[in-house]
Amino acid sequence: MAEKSSKESVSFSVDPFSNERISGHKSVATNDATDSRSSNTGAFGFFKGSAFAKAVASNTEPPKNFNANRRTSVSAEAMNPNNFKDDWKAPVHHLTHEQLQRLNDSVVKNFLFSQLDQESLKTIIFALEEKRVNKGDEVIKQGDQGDFFYVVEKGKVSYYVDGKKVNDSSNGSSFGELALMYNSPRAATVVAESDCILWALDRMTFRRILLERTSRKRSMYDRFLKEVPLLKSLSSYERSKLADALNTENYVEGKNIVTQGEGGENFYFIENGTADVIKDGKVVQKLRKGDYFGELALLYDSPRQATVKATSSLKVVTLGKSGFQRLLGPAVEVLKLQDPTKKMKSN
Repeated sequence: MAEKSSKESVSFSVDPFSNERISGHKSVATNDATDSRSSNTGAFGFFKGSAFAKAVASNTEPPKNFNANRRTSVSAEAMNPNNFKDDWKAPVHHLTHEQLQRLNDSVVKNFLFSQLDQESLKTIIFALEEKRVNKGDEVIKQGDQGDFFYVVEKGKVSYYVDGKKVNDSSNGSSFGELALMYNSPRAATVVAESDCILWALDRMTFRRILLERTSRKRSMYDRFLKEVPLLKSLSSYERSKLADALNTENYVEGKNIVTQGEGGENFYFIENGTADVIKDGKVVQKLRKGDYFGELALLYDSPRQATVKATSSLKVVTLGKSGFQRLLGPAVEVLKLQDPTKKMKSN
């Protein structure tokens, strides 16, 4: 298997299209690499907008047998962590030291795995199974059913929809993620353009680890978000979507979280701890749990209006610029009404 792989992590996926089979390529032995359904949307936005999805969208028409309603009903069931069995155990493959080193150098850097905690990552690593395929082999076939998600450690694969090549990818890319969540046929045929080393992850491990992580994250943040006065107008659904986009950062006492005059990319809520708002060297406000800051730079695409410095051990929840307008909904208008710079000007 492989030497090194690119550090770049790219996901290529498409919506389930046709049941037509692609011929003219050699097929890999059964169970080894004959499964994947892909989509241009993923669980909680993980896979949306991938290069492969865009390529497929521009090169194909939706199939006659594509049933959007069926997929919606299936996905609601498939992605519900409450449906998982309590006695499930992840498969454990005996990996050599050399395999573990290669996984650490390549596959672990895939974007899907990069945010996992150590325990979950360890489960994923030992559940991965190495698959070697030869140039010309079909890894998966459009219309087939399957149960594996694949990461390319080394080599190049191409994607075909209804017999037409729509894209290719190489080291660090991945495909087949939605096969692990939806009972839909393969969206495309994937063919090895060179000898490849792939790592396959079974459906249940993928769903248990990644979906349970998201479920835990939603539950944890939902409790906090309910206590933030600014977000009282959000529905439970809106809060859950907001929770999916949040991240946590920790700061030691005396550390600046944002600095006056610099550009801003994040909006912040204080989960624990205290901080000072400092403008032109003067403390103008003290912040505590439930308070927020950083909104002005995102509302008006302007530099930070003040510095915020931790006055204790500080834990903040962050929301990136891209999710700010999209997920805060009516709360954005509240932020504009509460803009402190307008109050100062009126005085």
